[in-house]
Amino acid sequence: MFTESEFILIVGAGPTGLTLAGELQRRAVPFRIVERSTEPFTGSRGKGLQPRTQEVLDDLGLLDRFRAAGSDYPELLIHLPGGQEMRRRMDPLHEATPQVPYPNMLMVPQWRTCALLAEGVPVELGVGVTDLEQLERGVRVTLSTSEVVVARYVVGADGGQSTVRKLLGVPFEGETHETERMVIADVRLTGLDRDNWHIWPGDDATSFRLGLCPLPGTEDFQLTAPPSDLSVEELVASVDPSIKVTHVGWTSHFRANIRMVSRYRVGDVFLAGDAAHVHSPAGGQGLNTGIQDAYNLGWKLAVGEDELLDTYESERLPIAAGVLGISTRLHRAHVDGDEDAMSRTDPVLRQLSLSYRGGPLAAEHRAAPGRVRAGDRAPDSPCGDTTIFDLLRGPHATLLAFSWSGDLPAASEKLAVHRISDEAALAAYDISSPTLVLVRPDNYLGCATTDSSGISAYMPRVLGQDR
Repeated sequence: MFTESEFILIVGAGPTGLTLAGELQRRAVPFRIVERSTEPFTGSRGKGLQPRTQEVLDDLGLLDRFRAAGSDYPELLIHLPGGQEMRRRMDPLHEATPQVPYPNMLMVPQWRTCALLAEGVPVELGVGVTDLEQLERGVRVTLSTSEVVVARYVVGADGGQSTVRKLLGVPFEGETHETERMVIADVRLTGLDRDNWHIWPGDDATSFRLGLCPLPGTEDFQLTAPPSDLSVEELVASVDPSIKVTHVGWTSHFRANIRMVSRYRVGDVFLAGDAAHVHSPAGGQGLNTGIQDAYNLGWKLAVGEDELLDTYESERLPIAAGVLGISTRLHRAHVDGDEDAMSRTDPVLRQLSLSYRGGPLAAEHRAAPGRVRAGDRAPDSPCGDTTIFDLLRGPHATLLAFSWSGDLPAASEKLAVHRISDEAALAAYDISSPTLVLVRPDNYLGCATTDSSGISAYMPRVLGQDR
């Protein structure tokens, strides 16, 4: 696929770009990753990692480090006008199950997410992109250092103000609500416990005045509040004079920006993460969707065949559109002062149900498939003395041969193959008869069939014609 001198250029070293770099690195695909900022990101910004993203991190071998650095979301302690208090959870804590081992959102400040993803990744800081030119094969890129390089592929993961997207001329369609703004800051303070996420409503008891959320593994709280003429110190003192702000760090002025592209690929250039879609932070979807963009794209870039690369847009664009819809709905609930505006009980938010059913890589050949079908996330399950996730972990595609006693498909040596008869695994996959399931490298079901020839025909679509 790649000649000796070819490489992939990743533009932007946020969570999306760093996840993609890790995906390429473990496949020994040559790449460079550049970041126009001269320092790593320092703010807490997107602090929630959804259950599906934790499964991605598990596959990458990073989840233990993230879980050590993070925590479950704390209970909300709402300080009502008049001195009363009310407690509630945004989403009740869920018990882990054999199929869903990581059922709850994990709180990790974004700067730490970036630092963990960046371990061992050679990020070139202070290097941006100033020009792109598509070639017959590859892209000529001018860097801000005046270096000119030719990359086989370029991935713009450079945020909502993406230079790559602008150079491509791809419209960023949607709307910006200039009057709907929020101040976000990382602060240190005294006089407030770290066991709760503290919320102060306005005097009407329905509008939002101030939030202070303790950030795990740090001394910081993430402050959120509507814009005001007050300083951070004055704002905090206005709700409780006993709380003293001792330090104000990263600060951002958020405005409601709801936009996405209509194209994820232009020639040999791809868009991912905030460069392709920006959301309200309500529901904790944006960072997670970007990480999963990279997880979808990485193995396809490693194969490097056009037909497979085209499936990146056809699979991820509808997902982004759906995420934009649900995060916008939650944002409107905040703006309108809905009583349940802080509720996050919708299971869709956990991103475990996101599916590529009906997409170009979903080959469901069974006459009567069960509830788990081609295009769906591969569930976990005990499997003898191991688990399905243990079998899937790594950059490979996997063939799960459920109750299969016959010959395996031709060329199955190109896959990790496991014969499975464990009743718990059969139940998790809702399989009652001999079945072959090819799980893609990003751990979605690609092909499900009762005929081994179906797997043989499908394999070149995800492994490449010459593999």
